[in-house]
Amino acid sequence: MTTFGPASLSHPVGDVPASRQDGDPFLLLDDADEWPAFSRRLQAGAGAAGKEGAGTGTGTLWESTVVFEGMHCAACAGTIEEALRRVPGVRQAEVSAASHRGRVVWEEGATRPSKWMRAVLGTGYRPVPAHDAFASERRRAETRKMLWRMGVAGVCMMQVMMYATPTYFTAPGEIEANTVHLLRWAQWVLSIPVVLFSCTPFFRNAWLDLKLRRISMDMPVALAMLITFIVSTLGTFEPEGVFGHEVYFDSLTMFVFFLLTGRWLELRLRDRTAGALEALMHRLPDSVERQEAGGAWQRVAVRRLRVGDVVRVLPGETFPADGLVLRGQTLVDEALLTGESTPLARGEASRVIAGSHNLAAPVEVRVEQVGDGTRYAQIVALMETASTSKPRIARLADRMARPFLVGVLLAAGGACAWWWPQDPGHALMITVAILVVTCPCALSLATPAAMLASAGHLARGGVLVRRLQALEAAAAVDTVVFDKTGTLTRDAFVLEAVRTREGVTREQALALAAWMARGSLHPVSRAIATHAAAEGVRVPAEWPANWHEAAGQGVSAQAPAGSAFAQGDLRLGSARFCGVPSHATSGLASHLSDDEGWLATFELTEDLRADAVTTVAALRQAGVQVRLLSGDRPEAASRLGQAAGIDDARGGLAPADKLSALQEAQQGGRRVAMVGDGLNDGPVLAGANVSFAFGRAVPLAQAQSDFVVLGEQLKSVAFTLRQSRKTMRVVRQNLAWAAGYNAVGIPLAMMGWMPAWAAGLGMAASSLLVVLNALRLSSTGLEGVTEH
Repeated sequence: MTTFGPASLSHPVGDVPASRQDGDPFLLLDDADEWPAFSRRLQAGAGAAGKEGAGTGTGTLWESTVVFEGMHCAACAGTIEEALRRVPGVRQAEVSAASHRGRVVWEEGATRPSKWMRAVLGTGYRPVPAHDAFASERRRAETRKMLWRMGVAGVCMMQVMMYATPTYFTAPGEIEANTVHLLRWAQWVLSIPVVLFSCTPFFRNAWLDLKLRRISMDMPVALAMLITFIVSTLGTFEPEGVFGHEVYFDSLTMFVFFLLTGRWLELRLRDRTAGALEALMHRLPDSVERQEAGGAWQRVAVRRLRVGDVVRVLPGETFPADGLVLRGQTLVDEALLTGESTPLARGEASRVIAGSHNLAAPVEVRVEQVGDGTRYAQIVALMETASTSKPRIARLADRMARPFLVGVLLAAGGACAWWWPQDPGHALMITVAILVVTCPCALSLATPAAMLASAGHLARGGVLVRRLQALEAAAAVDTVVFDKTGTLTRDAFVLEAVRTREGVTREQALALAAWMARGSLHPVSRAIATHAAAEGVRVPAEWPANWHEAAGQGVSAQAPAGSAFAQGDLRLGSARFCGVPSHATSGLASHLSDDEGWLATFELTEDLRADAVTTVAALRQAGVQVRLLSGDRPEAASRLGQAAGIDDARGGLAPADKLSALQEAQQGGRRVAMVGDGLNDGPVLAGANVSFAFGRAVPLAQAQSDFVVLGEQLKSVAFTLRQSRKTMRVVRQNLAWAAGYNAVGIPLAMMGWMPAWAAGLGMAASSLLVVLNALRLSSTGLEGVTEH
């Protein structure tokens, strides 16, 4: 895709003359071939319209993920959202102050990426496609520049303190006036580099705020710096004047140094909280060896791969697409994609997934899925959605940020007016302390910083968070409801026996059942289709007429034309769905029927997952009630429930019955989490307070759930609930600290008991402590969930 080099966005794009617009990097992103690299296509029509933005279009909708460089606070996020929503054709815009990422839904026929990106650039923030190759390079350059600013401020601060210290330890008159004046001049000279170089980002952002008639965190900070320098300069040049009583160059350099240090550490810590997302997004290689028509190998860009291409992946490289191994034996690492920490063996006829690492030997792979069709792309899309979503508490903090800043300016002005008659210099320094100490950063970061850190940690454990708000809901869960088939039990079944009516052979019944089951993702359907393929049973090639799947019950279709043993409407599924009595002797069974009634029964065996018992025990120990709701026969559900340690196990339930049971529990005051396969339990998952889609076979884009478990470990559910509770404890701690800090700091500053340097230290420390506290959420591993 198109990449933006370090200097490509160094000038305001909107000011480029028309004759030079060919050099506009944003125009390159108007090429539709570039969109899939940072966007995904939504449905045609006005699906997202009406929620935000004006108008309802009929063109194709695209959802783009963008990184916004230059953000610092919740007010910044609000400014960007407002700028985007004013662009005609933009239907939705949501920006996270914690991750600096945003989600933009726009209509293809009404706007182009260059238009809404220019709108953001006009507000002073630089929009970059989420997968831009130069993003990390620019971030490193910005970090180096920030270190230089911090270093200059630190060195000058120490020298200024050296010249300011004598006046602190001597009584008035002990040092000659000329010497005091000389010391002030030295401090003034050393403060100039701090003001002209280290303070530049604050002044630049504040000036832009003034031009655009808005307010952000940098406005009160820059105002405080400017007031301090001007007052101290007047005191230096006119020692007998109104402000000549004292100078504050030491306070100025100290709080500039503290602010820059806090911002730099906050940036580093934020990068750590988003580490899992970054590791996933930049996991694919830039290029790979592809076999050309003549058999030679040529290295090509990954975006040029097509289905059917043969590629060679060397040891240490990442698989660029989903595919089938044609030649070679190796070990692969799928830890970030499936949660499986052990390297897996992959040989000929084995499938590999995009984003997994080749560890051992070269292999040749035929590409089966590329781009958005890969599971890797679906995982990244889910994580991007989570990184840009805003929890309810964070939305409230964002709405409060701008009025809070306005209140800070008014409070500072009022305090200045109150103290001015006594001592104008002291009054201005009280104003400075108020402007610096009252920063909403800690408040705006309290919730999203913790939730993003937790979402990243869960991702490393094989659990994807679709919505950050779900972490808050999961923390309150006191009841977990499991589905049986493919959830508590292993995803794969073994066909043990086939019983048929008179005149129908085993091979005929199996062929007909496999023909109907091949369009279903239900574990029983997959087991029948897989077994038929393994036995070499010939299945009709045409797609079944009138094929339909009833979620959690079975599939129906029209019998194939010319069939000698099946007539009319066919049904494959539960006995209740097929309208026949159960012909199974024991265990799990799927039935096949036609217009004449029962046609065949397929008996399958299933086993509990290895960690089912320990997971149920862990949930109970955490005070969570566990239930089992299944569409299978009551006796089968009861038997499996006893094996897993679940006392409340019910069977023979249709999806509507499961939903009724769930709603009954909710009406009784229970907070319910539903664990199912993500497709067949769709209505029940939607009705639960929190939902988990479990199993590797679930299409991630279709899974209607709050959490998606990528691997095969059932204890991921207990891990998620435990992590959610810990997350909300950290969120409450962060909010209490942020509120308490402002409640104590503001009165102290208004009473003149807090010097400017202490205000700067407090401001930097407040945001830093919030982010550090959030990082504690990355310390609990999945392996600790089932330990008692």
